[in-house]
Parts: sequence; C-alpha cells; structure tokens
Amino acid sequence: MQIYVGTDIVENERIKKAIERLGNRFLNRVYTQKELEYCLNRKTYVQCLAARFAAKEAAIKAYYQAFRKTLRLQQIEILGKTGEPAEILLHLTEKPEKAFNITLSLAHEKSYSIATAIIYL
Repeated sequence: MQIYVGTDIVENERIKKAIERLGNRFLNRVYTQKELEYCLNRKTYVQCLAARFAAKEAAIKAYYQAFRKTLRLQQIEILGKTGEPAEILLHLTEKPEKAFNITLSLAHEKSYSIATAIIYL
C-alpha cells in the first residue's frame, strides 16, 4: 500500500478579508454550492470556509503526489454533517489509472484552520 499526504494551514483572517474584498467572486470560485450552504448558515462561517480551503489545498497536494496531476478547487467538495467527520468528494474529469481512497481531517479554532488529506493506493 502506498500513502500520500497533503497538509495545509490557513489563517482565518485571510479568508475573511478575501470574502470582504471579493465577495461572491471569491466564494463561487473556491466553494461548491453545497459547501456554501453548509458554512454560511453557521455562526463560525469564516472558520468553516477556511477549514474547507485548507482541505482543498491539502487534497491538491496529496493528489499531485499520487498521480502527478493537479486538481482545481471546484473539483474538490468537502461535505459536513454536524457532529460527524467531514467527507471529501472529488469530481474528476478523468479517472486515475489506479483505484484509491482519500480521507480527510479538519480542525479550526479562532485564528487558524488546518486540514490533512491522505490518499491510499
């Protein structure tokens, strides 16, 4: 079994400033509709969005290590259910030659959000 890991950390204030400066242009470029519906209905929506941004960056890193192909932010969807771990879905235009599993871990607090994505081949 081969394992590929991607990790990313985001300063929550950076996401807040991007939202304030670019608004829907930023939100719609980075996040899917389901991600926006989930996060924007939360009191801590900035941390929620920042954690998903970190997760997307972590997934891009792990996927590139495994397959030498770059994912776009909109190809990665982080779904959440209150009280359960987040789920990651990849919307791929072409399937990789090898079957794989991908797992995700998210964490956030007042100032920072972090994510780790692991791909198993």
